[in-house]
Amino acid sequence: MTKTILITGSTDGIGLETAKALSSAGHNILLHGRSAHKLAAAKATLEAIPDHGSVETYVADLSDMAAVAALATAVTALHKRIDVLINNAGVFAVSDVRTADGLDIRFAVNTIAPYLLTRRLLPLLEKSARVVNLSSAAQSPVDWDALAGHANLSDSAAYGQSKLALTMWSRSLAQELSSDGPIMVAVNPGSFLGTKMVREAYGSQGNDVGIGVEILVRASLSEEFADASGLYFDNDSGRFSRPHPDALDPQKCDELMHRVDAILQNLSTR
Repeated sequence: MTKTILITGSTDGIGLETAKALSSAGHNILLHGRSAHKLAAAKATLEAIPDHGSVETYVADLSDMAAVAALATAVTALHKRIDVLINNAGVFAVSDVRTADGLDIRFAVNTIAPYLLTRRLLPLLEKSARVVNLSSAAQSPVDWDALAGHANLSDSAAYGQSKLALTMWSRSLAQELSSDGPIMVAVNPGSFLGTKMVREAYGSQGNDVGIGVEILVRASLSEEFADASGLYFDNDSGRFSRPHPDALDPQKCDELMHRVDAILQNLSTR
């Protein structure tokens, strides 16, 4: 069955490669990126694939929560159903860590934007739909002040905390929605894959991106993930695994959800 799949951050790296793999199987792909030029190039790449599905493009800066809300509105205007949402977009090292709203851009893009996008798209995500959140093996306890943009962190600290926060809300939202919501999983696609992020952060070519593509395709489509809502898959070990203990702590997860909701309410995006 042909699926409609939205992939954030899909103009290069693992996002684009996953889009290519899914498009080659005939699925309809909604590409997202910050650059209209890069999106046009990505669209042309997919449309050159034999037997590809339809391809749409959406421009949005995920560091801007108003733009995230507008992205959800644009998708909703054209679609009554989304079968798979892959929250892939992420940042690690940037020249300016503050967004226009005063947030740490690592938390804004890696944690808060995918939460807001998922929330806004829930009416399009049926019980059988899937939300695949790209987590990481790098997970460290969340500094609440940093989450709110009131503390400065190193690139690695902010990245690890933002990815744990993403993993935490993945589990909490899955539990909140229970059997009424889509299947929601957090996936570490593999450490040090050869993406632009890894090359820029570590000066390394990294491991084969195909390692991550393969697990994202499985998470999106395979029966293996049909009953995995709220779980964490660690592709370094090749199995469902326990995330950082904070992601299994109901009180800490509830606190995270409360604080993210408060941030969004303050930004008047909900």
